[in-house]
Amino acid sequence: MQCSWKAVILLGLVSIAIQYTAIRTFTGKPFQICPVPNPLNCSPGPEAEAFGGLCDEFPYFFYNNSRKTHILILATTRSGSSFVGQLFNQHSDIFYLFEPLYHVQSTLIPHFTHSRNMADRRVMLGASRDLLRSLYDCDLFFLESYIKPQPANHTTDKLFRRGASKALCSPPVCDVLSPSEAYLAEGECIRKCASLNLTLAAESCREKRHVAIKTVRIPEISDLRALIEDPRLNLKVIQLVRDPRGILASRIETFRDTYRLWRIWRATGRKPYNLDLTQLSTVCEDILRSITTGFSRPSWLRGRYILVRYEDLARNPLQKTREIYEFLGLSMEKSVEEWIQNNTRSTNDISARHKYGTVRDSAANAESWRLKLSHEIVEHTQSVCQQVLEELGYRSVNSREELRNMSVSVVEDKTFVPFL
Repeated sequence: MQCSWKAVILLGLVSIAIQYTAIRTFTGKPFQICPVPNPLNCSPGPEAEAFGGLCDEFPYFFYNNSRKTHILILATTRSGSSFVGQLFNQHSDIFYLFEPLYHVQSTLIPHFTHSRNMADRRVMLGASRDLLRSLYDCDLFFLESYIKPQPANHTTDKLFRRGASKALCSPPVCDVLSPSEAYLAEGECIRKCASLNLTLAAESCREKRHVAIKTVRIPEISDLRALIEDPRLNLKVIQLVRDPRGILASRIETFRDTYRLWRIWRATGRKPYNLDLTQLSTVCEDILRSITTGFSRPSWLRGRYILVRYEDLARNPLQKTREIYEFLGLSMEKSVEEWIQNNTRSTNDISARHKYGTVRDSAANAESWRLKLSHEIVEHTQSVCQQVLEELGYRSVNSREELRNMSVSVVEDKTFVPFL
């Protein structure tokens, strides 16, 4: 009897060891269950061969992330990110979303600004990373909990800037296009398309080969490390930067209430005593930390990060866009080239003044801050953001005459090589 108990215990321990070894072997394989029945996501790579051709027999079981590129445009407000987003929105095989993290911010921290404390940032970042992971997996239903009022039957008309995404304004999500219409402009999409069906939107996402998302609500690149290292994703980050003087000038013009005191300073030449200087300093601190991380070339960023200056893109939009697409390993469609040609040579003052518009003379716009800011504000900005200006190759101006002399550019020729 005693011997039989020992035998049972011994057999139990052996069984546990065998199960543990099997589980470790099974879970150690770099594969993922296919979330959707899409044959494009399954390819007979080495993982499939290791399981005896299981991927061929069950084509929806393995999900090869190398076939899908996840793109994140990381920027700050008024740095040209809407323009860069359109460089991907125009591609027929990219599912593009404009600022989905807006809903996270408006739900969790309605009055969040870049000058808020670190506790607010941690709340935002945790929820934002979870949402981004879901969106890259074409799971749009996680977004519903942040949309107010909450969608009924997965349908809503409250998605922020729905019309900025071609995929959400065309079949199968919206089927009102006439035979003569290649696409719907943002305003037309809102007017003509019915409420957004998130189930159809998710189907559209899964039909595309790649997913691109633009955000100005992630402070710096290191905040994305968990997503970049996530083996379920093939995430590549385009960090867009702009001369802080240009960012400030654009914000003063666009956010008139928030930057009211800056407008008073510009008009009177006297700096208000209660001016919120962190509106500028925090932006430059975030940019500096982010580019310092990038320039240090950490192993987790290799092949997944490219730094783009807005000014370079504005002066040579076709060339820089080709470089970005080459970094991503994607082919640049003719539709993208045509959009660039049609949207970077505008002389229409009305379209250029639209705060979220992308139609403008991009080269002239890049340094237009020199005609909009006072010399005193420029000097202050250069003092606060000196290190950022130096690192990114922006020259300081030292006199009113130099500030207004548009024939001499303050942008140095500087090439930022993708981190391969």
